[in-house]
Amino acid sequence: MGFSSWSDFFHMGGYAFYVWASYGLTLAVLGGLLVAIARRHRQLQADLERRTRREQRSRDPS
Repeated sequence: MGFSSWSDFFHMGGYAFYVWASYGLTLAVLGGLLVAIARRHRQLQADLERRTRREQRSRDPS
């Protein structure tokens, strides 16, 4: 390890704000992408279920 203590590691040689802010921003963006993907997945599933029900109703001779 290039740091003499954990405190030095967390302070990053005076660049801690920039380093940890970039990690935080990256995690926030990745988290946002995961949320967006999950929402889109649920939306597509609901659309597919609606379309399937509509097609089944149009095929039923009743």
